[in-house]
Amino acid sequence: MGTSVDDYRASIRTLLAPLAQREPVTRPLDRALGLALARDLAAPVSLPPFDNSQMDGFAVRSEDFGAVPEFAVVAPIPAGAVPVPLAAGQAAPIMTGAMLPDGADAVIPVERAQPPRFPEPSELSDHARVVLPVTEAGTFVRRVGSDVGVGDVVLAAGTRLGPAQLGLAAALGLTEVPVRAPVRVAVVSTGAELAVPGEPLSPGRIYDSNGALLVAALREAGIEASATAVRSDEPGELRAALADSAQSADLLVTTGGVSKGAFEATKLALADADVEFVHLAMQPGGPQGIGTVAGVPFLGFPGNPVSCWVSWEVLLRPVLAELLGAPIARPRLRLPLASPLDSPSGKLQVRRARLGDDGRVGLVGGSGSHLLGALAASNALVLVPEDVTELEAGADVEVWLL
Repeated sequence: MGTSVDDYRASIRTLLAPLAQREPVTRPLDRALGLALARDLAAPVSLPPFDNSQMDGFAVRSEDFGAVPEFAVVAPIPAGAVPVPLAAGQAAPIMTGAMLPDGADAVIPVERAQPPRFPEPSELSDHARVVLPVTEAGTFVRRVGSDVGVGDVVLAAGTRLGPAQLGLAAALGLTEVPVRAPVRVAVVSTGAELAVPGEPLSPGRIYDSNGALLVAALREAGIEASATAVRSDEPGELRAALADSAQSADLLVTTGGVSKGAFEATKLALADADVEFVHLAMQPGGPQGIGTVAGVPFLGFPGNPVSCWVSWEVLLRPVLAELLGAPIARPRLRLPLASPLDSPSGKLQVRRARLGDDGRVGLVGGSGSHLLGALAASNALVLVPEDVTELEAGADVEVWLL
C-alpha cells in the first residue's frame, strides 16, 4: 500500500533535525514575525510601569469620603505627565492611562460626577468643586505590575512570535529578540509544460502555480522562501538549478517529476544523488522524494498543485513545528461531517473542506489533486484514516483548521 505517513514524517524529522541545533540569531521586532523565541524572555520593566487610571475621571483618596461633602477640583492630569501629590479633599481630573498622583487610590468616571463633566480652565481658577459617589480603594486603577512584574518570564523559549507576542515585547521596551534561526527554503518547480506567467498560454502548457502556492505558504509560516521554475524536462537544467539554490538554502523542495511516468525530470536528474523516491499511503500526495542534494536536505513533492500543498501541510509543516516551534501546528478537532464520503482502503485520504456555521464540516470539491479552485475555497482539511472506507453524514472526523 506504500509507506505510512507517520513513518515518512519520521524520516523528514531525522533529515531536518540538524536545523534545530543551529545557533540563535537576533532579529529586530519588525523582522521576527512568525519565528520562534530562542530563549526565555524576562520582563525588564513592569507592566503597567506605574499606577494609572483605567478611565477618564477624577482621581481621589477613598478615605476622604464621609470627611468632605464635595471635592475641590485641582489641575488635570494628562497621560504622560508626572502629577503632584493629591491632598485631602482634592479630586484631580485624570485621563485614561495617566499616572495616578501620590495619595490617590481610586478613580471615579467623569459621567458619575455632579456635574458630569470636567471643569473648564476658567472654572478651576474659581475653585471649582465636584460631588462624587462613594468609591472603594482600587476602583478603576491599574496597579503597577498588575499585568507583568519586572523579572517575570513572559514568553517561554520556543514560543512562536505573533502580533500579540511582538506587541508585548515592544511594550517592554525591547527592540530585538533572540530567535531560532529561520529556515531558508528554495522551491524549484519543474516541467516542460510550465508556461511563463503573463505570457499567452499555448496548447499543452499550464501556468506554474506551485511556486507561488508553496512560497506563499512558507512565508506565511515565518519561513524564508524563494521560487525558481525549470521549464524543461532536461535533467541537466534541473541539476544546475538545484546546485545554484543549494548555495543559500537550508532545504530544497522540488515540485513535479517524482511519479512513475516516462519523463519524470526530478527522478532522472537525481538518479545518482543521495535521494530515495517512495510512494506514501496517502491521497493526494502519494509520490515523494527525500534525501540530500549538494549536501542540503531535499524533499521532492508531486507536481499537481493540491498534492504539492497537502505535502507541505501534512508532511513538512508538522515536522518544522515540532523541531523549531514555528510554524505552529494546525489546530486539530473532531467534528461531524455534513455529508457522507468514500475513501480508498489503505490510504490516508486528505480532503479539502469548509467549516460551517452549524459546526459541521462540508467537503469542498472532489478528491482530485488538480482542484485548485476547491482548495482556494477551503478553510479546513478532513483526514480520513487508512482503515476507513466509508463515513456517513454526522460521523466525527479529524479536522485540521487552516
